[in-house]
Amino acid sequence: MNQTHSYWLHKATQTPLPKLMSEAFETKKQYFASTITYSKNIFIPLTNICKDRCSYCTFQRRPGDEGAEIIPEEEVMKQVYEAKRAGCTEILITMGDKSDYFPEVRAWLNERGFRNIIEYTIHICKRIVTETGLLPHTNAGVLTNHQLKNLKPYNPSMGMMLETTSERLMMPGEVHEHAPDKWPHRRIRMIEEAGKLKIPFTTGLLVGIGETWAERVDTLLEIKRINDQYGHIQEVIIQNFQPKDGMDHLIDNKVGEDTMLRLCALANLMYQGEMHIQVPPNLNRDYLRKLIDAGITDFGGVSPLTLDYINPEAPWPAIDRLREITAEKGQTLQERLPVYNKYFRPEWISEPAWSAVQNLKGREQLETIAPNA
Repeated sequence: MNQTHSYWLHKATQTPLPKLMSEAFETKKQYFASTITYSKNIFIPLTNICKDRCSYCTFQRRPGDEGAEIIPEEEVMKQVYEAKRAGCTEILITMGDKSDYFPEVRAWLNERGFRNIIEYTIHICKRIVTETGLLPHTNAGVLTNHQLKNLKPYNPSMGMMLETTSERLMMPGEVHEHAPDKWPHRRIRMIEEAGKLKIPFTTGLLVGIGETWAERVDTLLEIKRINDQYGHIQEVIIQNFQPKDGMDHLIDNKVGEDTMLRLCALANLMYQGEMHIQVPPNLNRDYLRKLIDAGITDFGGVSPLTLDYINPEAPWPAIDRLREITAEKGQTLQERLPVYNKYFRPEWISEPAWSAVQNLKGREQLETIAPNA
């Protein structure tokens, strides 16, 4: 454990919480003034079929399981057009990891002219951008450089949660024992590949799955290391896992308000304005004001139409309610695109996504950055 890690671990766990939050809020003001952002989106899980079996996941299915599905292209586009009518700009595309490992999935794809799930995803993203002008933000799990490169023209930003750097949680009896795509080195490598390709990226920390404070700090520092090298991580999500019915084995891991406030404040101080700090408002609606005091800068995607399919029991707060809360704290809620204006440059965003971003950015009244700035 190096000195930097020791410093941040001590700061996270030993600093009085009011002091830590005060320092973080001053840092937030320095870099982001009084603005807190959100993206108006819909959430489309192309498939919930997943090769991995994380013991905390109620989203994943196997072929033949009740509720297992792949959403057909026509239904996807129907939802996309509904999103456009509702004024959304982001189409969050998610799926289970390596769903085409299963022959049933490959057969479904082959019947429709696709070799694999990523080829299908690319086709969907292309239609979204070229037909509607909306912006896909794809989170498809661990991808190769080639797959990322082929998705980039139709995704101004992409994402994947690092979740944790803990290899201990891959061991027998732990939450990632049967989830090979959760090996930290695989996820780190993909985030680095996205950096090499200059893809604006969202990642984050999943809290409450059995990790220690030392592992939390290590994960935040690893994200910082990657961004220091490539500069492509636009936001870091601090996401608290919510145990569902039948998950008694994980109840003791559930984190409280104090832990979330400490982590948000710590990330703000650690990153010094280089990345936005996002917390899902539907999972923390009882203390959103305190989270603002801890220096968060973003509420993430908030949908007027679709559920959070990973946490369907936690509905999104209304955008007007978020606006009231931010105003009470002397802050201003501002809509953004799924790619932050820091990356509004053609070297970061490829065509045709670049043209779509150019067409939408005026609506958010975001500052335009000249291509050579």
